[in-house]
Amino acid sequence: MDLSKFLVNSASLAAGGTVIIVLTYYMVRNDIMNFLSSRKSVSIPEDKGSLLALRLQAHERMIIFVDRINPSNLLLRLHQQGIEVEVLQLMAVNEIKTEFQHNITQQLYLEAATWKVIRQLKDDTIAMINNAVKNLTADASGIELSKKVLHHMGEIEENPYELTIGLIKQDIHKLF
Repeated sequence: MDLSKFLVNSASLAAGGTVIIVLTYYMVRNDIMNFLSSRKSVSIPEDKGSLLALRLQAHERMIIFVDRINPSNLLLRLHQQGIEVEVLQLMAVNEIKTEFQHNITQQLYLEAATWKVIRQLKDDTIAMINNAVKNLTADASGIELSKKVLHHMGEIEENPYELTIGLIKQDIHKLF
């Protein structure tokens, strides 16, 4: 008897569950269809013209990024009268990191080797600023940091910022 009672209860629960699922499907069917049709309308640009425009824009943004983190531009832009060395260091490093994070998605449209060079240039710039601070006294001013970094840049045979911009330009020329 218990087995027959169990089977009757199971059958009634299964039938009730099936009815609820069928009713729920018919209630949300239109929403499901709208969702699926809206997913089909979202498309990736298929024409090469729009992809080329995105790639060109990415290269332009990377040239701007490299120019903005160039110490001769960065330190000049951030310098304020009487700024302390630690404050200028913090501002410069934060500016570089913020600019990089702002442009990180552009790597989708750049060649992997070019992106690697840009990322390395960012890391080297931060290291150069941090190393320059290590050799200064605690009471040094921001001007001393700027002088030290710019002096170091003057000793480099080939400007890495100009070389990186040249590499980005080469990539642009490959697109045509």
